[in-house]
Amino acid sequence: MTHFQFDAEQDALRHAVRAFLDDLAAAGTLRALHDDADATDAVWRSIVDVGWTSLLVPEEQGGLGLGLVDLVVVIEELGKRCFAGPYLSAALATIALRHLGETDRLALIAERGWRGTIALDELGHGDPVERIRTRARRRGTTWQLTGLKPIVLDAVGADGVIVVARTEAGIGTFLIEQAVIDEVVESVATIDPARHCGRLDLDATPAIPIGPDGDQTAIWRRIADDAAVVLSAELTGVCDAALAMAVAYAKDRVQFDVPLSSHQAIQHKLVDMLHATEMGRVGVHYAAWCSDTDHDDRVVAASIAKSSMAEAAVMVTSENIQVHGAVGFTWDSDAQLLFKRAKQNDLLFGAQGWHRQRIAEAVLSST
Repeated sequence: MTHFQFDAEQDALRHAVRAFLDDLAAAGTLRALHDDADATDAVWRSIVDVGWTSLLVPEEQGGLGLGLVDLVVVIEELGKRCFAGPYLSAALATIALRHLGETDRLALIAERGWRGTIALDELGHGDPVERIRTRARRRGTTWQLTGLKPIVLDAVGADGVIVVARTEAGIGTFLIEQAVIDEVVESVATIDPARHCGRLDLDATPAIPIGPDGDQTAIWRRIADDAAVVLSAELTGVCDAALAMAVAYAKDRVQFDVPLSSHQAIQHKLVDMLHATEMGRVGVHYAAWCSDTDHDDRVVAASIAKSSMAEAAVMVTSENIQVHGAVGFTWDSDAQLLFKRAKQNDLLFGAQGWHRQRIAEAVLSST
């Protein structure tokens, strides 16, 4: 992977994911996932059956024991379709449980397709870990959470929500199980209609502490970095889809008796879109490899991936709309869906501006 080439097994995985999504598209299921809970449940069971939920689960817990590079292969393909199912959120939960050492819960993912999600982001800007304000307090033998988690991916219908909160020792992790989730979660509309999100309004909500004792700040910084890489991988797929749409439309659309693609201004747009996509892709693949190998560049590579790919995705998807013209804004076109996915991903797990600041601080501290 040091030469940024996927092996034969990873290529086979990519083709399998692509075929799976092609079947869903042919059946009209991809769009149905936007607002059909029954379709979401059926697709989730299919994903469990093919084994993708166990991708990151260690072999000792019954999983495939693969890494972030392999997950990138799956997530890129899902990004191309603006996939509305809960796979990305479940993958992030698996990453969190793995770093927290929660082997029993990881085994449940492999055995039953247990579906989790993580509640990290809170109101404000900057470091997603530093801005945690949700509090966890012990009441006798139980723990209670108080605070607001405004955006939690796929919280509605999850088997468990992994909540990050402050304790007297620092940052801690708590699990809210399904029976309690139904009482505290509210479905919220976001800019991205293909992304199902919930709002957790916690008021002395009972929760189960998980992970190692003591301050878990370092663990959650690592989880947030991996999450940023995964979101960036999805944006790589988003950019691929937007570029392919723009090229196809420019070739087919005839204006003033010539194809739109013959105009130099359109050609320049397409070249800029390709350049931004490919430069961002390299950073994402390198960041995933750094995470899998615990390379010294891991932290900076994660921020480079998120900042460069988020910027590229917003530009590429907006230019795709410009190439399409008015039709790009219509509900029938996926151009607007790709743009909305890019805008929302930019804000999750640290916006691109904060990641650039982090890169600058790392560079300046090393000179």
